[in-house]
Amino acid sequence: MKVGVLGSGLMGKEAARDLVSSEKVSKVGLADIDLSRAEHVCKVLHSPKLSAYQVNAADENELAKFMEDFDVIINALFYSFNEIVAKTAIKIGVSSVDLGGHIGHITDKVLELDDAAKMSGVTIIPDLGVAPGMINILSGYGASKLDDVESIKLYVGGIPLNPERPLEYNHVFSMEGVFDHYTDPSLIIRNGVKQEIASLSEVERIYFEKFGPLEAFHTSGGTSTLSHSFPQLETLEYKTIRYPGHAEKFQLLVDLNLTRKGYQVEVNGEKVSPRDVLLKVLDPIVELGNKDDAVLLRVIVSGLKDKEKTTYTYEMTTYKDRLNNVTAMARATANTISIVAQMIAEGTINQKGVIPPEKIVPGDLYIAELKKRDVHISEIETKQSSEIANI
Repeated sequence: MKVGVLGSGLMGKEAARDLVSSEKVSKVGLADIDLSRAEHVCKVLHSPKLSAYQVNAADENELAKFMEDFDVIINALFYSFNEIVAKTAIKIGVSSVDLGGHIGHITDKVLELDDAAKMSGVTIIPDLGVAPGMINILSGYGASKLDDVESIKLYVGGIPLNPERPLEYNHVFSMEGVFDHYTDPSLIIRNGVKQEIASLSEVERIYFEKFGPLEAFHTSGGTSTLSHSFPQLETLEYKTIRYPGHAEKFQLLVDLNLTRKGYQVEVNGEKVSPRDVLLKVLDPIVELGNKDDAVLLRVIVSGLKDKEKTTYTYEMTTYKDRLNNVTAMARATANTISIVAQMIAEGTINQKGVIPPEKIVPGDLYIAELKKRDVHISEIETKQSSEIANI
């Protein structure tokens, strides 16, 4: 199979690393608007399967010329490119996957291309990172084992192993994106009613083996397409995991308007954006650099199975790959999108259209593939009779 990767940043690089290590993959193209960046990655990975390309993803003709040489495309670019990449893939008849991005309803715009994708005979799967992405696949897998799914609760966090003051956090993707997730409202389902709730709210204690007490709180974007795929749910919520006290500290920054978009104050006769200033101030403080990180994940899917209250809990703790200097978040994210792209290319996934991960990715095979890459997801089934539950 031949796979094209758009973007030679961290996620594109690690997706390419996984692809070239697969016996089933014969050719990998790595594209970037800056050819030297793509060439540098090719030199680092040092595989005869891998070649660098110069592509301006904003130019549909350049995109099409690159994409037509491959069986499937991995879009590892910034989320604002997701729509044009999906449209171009459909136009030329090549399947594609992306890392998602619910800001500005980008994923909704990709999902609207479903009919066109079916007519073109291609498979488009958006939202294939960790959250959304991995949590969607595991939610769908748990739901498939139940006769009636009632509740999905999601907990995910990328955190440093050795937290440092003041925020005890190091970012593994754009801090501007973190601000958006902390300030945009969070979509949940509660008592069967879809609603929005303030991010950074309803802080709760959460525990993982080898970690002390942590906290989890609502953030935006995490529930992804799950509310559409499972509209009958009584409960759906997504919370981000951090070290204790993080939410309270960031809530103060929000309350002081320091994260507010489009807001300016006048300082010595000049208009200044507090948000832009804060981003610059935080940049050296929250830079991960060569520090060790971990990704913690827990997906809890509950409902009825054979008339019994049944819960499937999926849990993962993944650490940085020190040998290759790959962050835990990059490992979990890049492996996810690479595995699914290969499933499409080899025909394991053959349904056509634009389909959310929870509806199309086979969870058992996905978990098995991650295990081969030393990313381990555990599954625990617990049962409670409905008679006892209703007392």
